[in-house]
Amino acid sequence: MAALKTQTAPAVDRALSILEILAQSGTGLTLPELVDHSNLPRSSVHYLLVTLERRGYLERNHRTGRYLFSTKLLGLARGAVEGLSIAEQATPHLWRLTQATGLSAHIGILQDDEVVLVAKVDPPRGAGRSTWPGKRMAMHSTALGKVLLASLPDVHVASIVRERGLPRHNENTISSARALNHELARIRLSGYAVDAEEDELGSACLGVPILSGEGETVAGLSLAGTTAELTEERFQHLLPLLSGAAASIARAAWPQKFSGPRQLRRGELVEQRFARMEPSNVLAKDFPDARNKVRAQA
Repeated sequence: MAALKTQTAPAVDRALSILEILAQSGTGLTLPELVDHSNLPRSSVHYLLVTLERRGYLERNHRTGRYLFSTKLLGLARGAVEGLSIAEQATPHLWRLTQATGLSAHIGILQDDEVVLVAKVDPPRGAGRSTWPGKRMAMHSTALGKVLLASLPDVHVASIVRERGLPRHNENTISSARALNHELARIRLSGYAVDAEEDELGSACLGVPILSGEGETVAGLSLAGTTAELTEERFQHLLPLLSGAAASIARAAWPQKFSGPRQLRRGELVEQRFARMEPSNVLAKDFPDARNKVRAQA
């Protein structure tokens, strides 16, 4: 009941009303039409429209004067729907993954050029990680972020780097576009990403993509723990488990896409490739002890 007594923000309430009216219109509305539908002062509607347009949530057709939802707003909605669907379907698989590995499992999606966690399960024993659903994380210094970056065209990656930069959290963080591009090329080839104390000292993470029925990366799945828990000796065991869980989550989220004739998907191919590898060939060069690692940042 206390929440009902808290006053609402009039400007936010009016802005949401404008968005709801536009959503019902289907083809967009002009300023006079929005004034008529909303029963708000013309100056208030104009102020709200300008703000929403400048923030990138609305677009104005200069020929007709109609305001429409932008791709940014549609992207937020799509990301939220996909995130909820994946999170709902993924929880049993995350529990099994943490039970089998003793590590924290995360799922993240790309939203506004950041990683947003949509699901997390900590192991039954242990401290777990200081993360939570809804937390936003850097793209260049996390395994989830690098998996999602690797799915984007180079021009999009370059745009993100220009807009957000490459903040350096410690001496292990990738801090140059050249080093990042080299890392993304390796991820695209191998199908997995690693965070070797790049985001937080003492922490490590291993991530793989979750692919839609069309083979597009829609989310990332990761295992996280301390550097003592995530050692290179464990990778031969962890990678097939992680890849198999990603494939299972995809089949649960989009069952209709995985019905019909049996076909090997990218995630299953990655799993099989790792299962055939000898320990000497698995990632020792890609996931060394970060304290002894010297990364070329030029």
